[in-house]
Amino acid sequence: MMNVNNKTIETDEEGYLLNPDDWDEAVAEAIAEQEGLKLTDTHWGMIYYFREYYEDHMRHPSMHTFLKTLGKRHGKRYRDTKAYRDFLYQLFPKGPVQMVCKLAGLPKPVDEVEE
Repeated sequence: MMNVNNKTIETDEEGYLLNPDDWDEAVAEAIAEQEGLKLTDTHWGMIYYFREYYEDHMRHPSMHTFLKTLGKRHGKRYRDTKAYRDFLYQLFPKGPVQMVCKLAGLPKPVDEVEE
């Protein structure tokens, strides 16, 4: 459980929101603070990408999809997965898919995290 702007937000034992409708940017900032992150525009872009992807597909993107999308957004072919993976782990050191899901107020990922 966490308190954001005088509102109690229910979370599981790992800090994932129990009610995705509780999410807003202030909640994401509070989660980031708990995780020791300072959110940048790059973080926010990825958080909103995950939220849009989840809304369209009712699941989070796999790491493979995340890397492929990142490559396309940079206007490069999807070939240097190690560089993109390293970049994502610099931003989200506890696991990009897991951390972005948590920051985006999405359910905890249980499959296809590293595919």
